[in-house]
Order: sequence, then C-alpha cells, then structure tokens
Amino acid sequence: MRKLVLSDILGPERYAPVRDELRQRVIELKRARRVSVGPQVTLVFENRDTMRFQVEEMCRAEGITADDKIQFEVDTYNKVLPEDGQLGATLFIEVQSDAALRRTLDALVGLQHHVWLIVDGNRAQATFDPDQFTTDKLAAVQYLKFPLDEKAQAALTRPGADLRLAIDHPNYQHEARLSEATRASLAADLATN
Repeated sequence: MRKLVLSDILGPERYAPVRDELRQRVIELKRARRVSVGPQVTLVFENRDTMRFQVEEMCRAEGITADDKIQFEVDTYNKVLPEDGQLGATLFIEVQSDAALRRTLDALVGLQHHVWLIVDGNRAQATFDPDQFTTDKLAAVQYLKFPLDEKAQAALTRPGADLRLAIDHPNYQHEARLSEATRASLAADLATN
C-alpha cells in the first residue's frame, strides 16, 4: 500500500473546513472494516484513508503545524499501513472500567501469538508491532498486520470467500465471520498494494 507523504496532509487550518465531510466518509469506510471478535476485542482494518484521517485528527488535536512535526506523525502512522500482500489492522481491547481493563490485559498476555485471519481455510497469523508490548504486559490498543500468501490473496478477491478472524488465546477463544462488504473492502486494499 502506498505510504502517506507530507503533501497528503492538509494541516489544521486547511483541514478544518473539510473535517466534517472527511470524518463522515471515514466513519462510513470503517463501518465495513470494524469487526468484533467476542465481547472484548474489536479489529479495525486500516488503509491509507483511515491513516490519513488519524494524522489529520492528531495534528488538529495537538495543534501541530510545523512540517517536521507533521512528518513525524506521517512516519508514525505509515508504520501501521500494510506492505504488499498484507492487511493492516488496529486491535482494541474494550472494557468498561479501568479495574476491568487491567484484569483483562493481564489475562491476555501473549495475545500476539493467538490472532488469525482465515481466508477460505488459509490461516494467516497476525504479526504485532514489537515496540508496543513486552512479554509480561499488553496494551489496550495494538497495531498488527496479516501477511497473506498468494493463495489467501487470491481467495480474498473472490466474492463469497469464507473470511474469519479467530483468537485462540487460552483465556479468550472467539471467532467472527467477516461480511461480504468487509471482504470487498479488504480486497480493494490488496489491489492497491
């Protein structure tokens, strides 16, 4: 997937007049790209549009206007974008209270070895950003990628392909079937890689 460049980013002043329109477009885009896997884990598949929106929102919230600081944000979010033959996602662990969050995160240590995308029976294990966790701690937000072999890539482009997200952690075992709209959106991502 083509990475973001500085000229893709409007910055707070030029972004303000188009924010509502862009925000609505990204909300619609993410609707098909958001998948709940059990009661506490949600994945949002990311692409250039979702990451551009994140950079714009970060610059807006932080008042970032200097090119070097915007470039830092671009570089940071480009790490989430997948390479050729991959899909990228943000994983959210969602709970209602801080106390429950801590217990849940402690229970899910090692999650990075237990998240899979299954495309017509082909299992692709997620690769997590190694800078985000240590062996004994897990953050509530994780960036990950699914490297797909040629067979899985081809299957993903076929309408009706069986597409699932699975988590087989000893303390959290859930699976979710992805919709046809999600499959089509992810297939479009692969086509832009």
